[in-house]
Amino acid sequence: MCHSVDALPPAAPVVTGGVAEHERLELTAADGNRFRAYRAAPAVPNGRNVLLLPDVRGLHPFYEALAHRFAEAGFHTLAADPYGRSAGTGPRDGSFDGMAYLALLEPAHVEADAAAAVAAIRERGSGPVFSVGFCLGGAYSWRLAAAGLGLAGAVGFYGPPRFFGDVTPRLSAPLLMLLAGNDVATPQEEFDALTAGFDAAGKEYETHVYDGAPHSFFDASYAEWRQECADAWHRILDFTRRHGGAGIS
Repeated sequence: MCHSVDALPPAAPVVTGGVAEHERLELTAADGNRFRAYRAAPAVPNGRNVLLLPDVRGLHPFYEALAHRFAEAGFHTLAADPYGRSAGTGPRDGSFDGMAYLALLEPAHVEADAAAAVAAIRERGSGPVFSVGFCLGGAYSWRLAAAGLGLAGAVGFYGPPRFFGDVTPRLSAPLLMLLAGNDVATPQEEFDALTAGFDAAGKEYETHVYDGAPHSFFDASYAEWRQECADAWHRILDFTRRHGGAGIS
């Protein structure tokens, strides 16, 4: 299961300030596709930027709220919906059935929309850009490190390797893989096969498995996984700090 409709994004353990501004947007990709996006700007910037990639639900309110959590931690953040070509630019609330559109989603679509989103981020300021994604978006986040976008790094939570594809030879940015030890959606063996390919190709990545945690554990409504959520946040903050000098700003 991806995040439930009543999931709550956990706050970062290190908060630099509030949200200076936020807005809903429509962006246009190079192929003419228009898609929903949501931007949150930090009151106290840390000099780094995040492109958020949602799970199969698309730009659900969970990800708008999560954009605020990243902004509170200092990141200029933009969350992008993947379904503009098939489902238009309407809201992605609890009534939206992302599974009905998943089969129509192609890697080239995600990459084209991500390029437009990264350009929108860079129009508003400098600094390295990182992608951060969840489930479907987690795998596509890692894949974007091979898309020539000049990302400083790519973070993914429990991203099914089948959505990553065969782009390992083109990876040009480090990856952070945050995985659920009790992930019923994706067996650990699939992640092991993926990272074995990274090792064979000499690619830079970090992986951490949260023993016993379920798929979509990054959710403040799960009281029993608060420590894991905090640890994941610390790893994101450390990863983006260490790799903040990479990429094209």
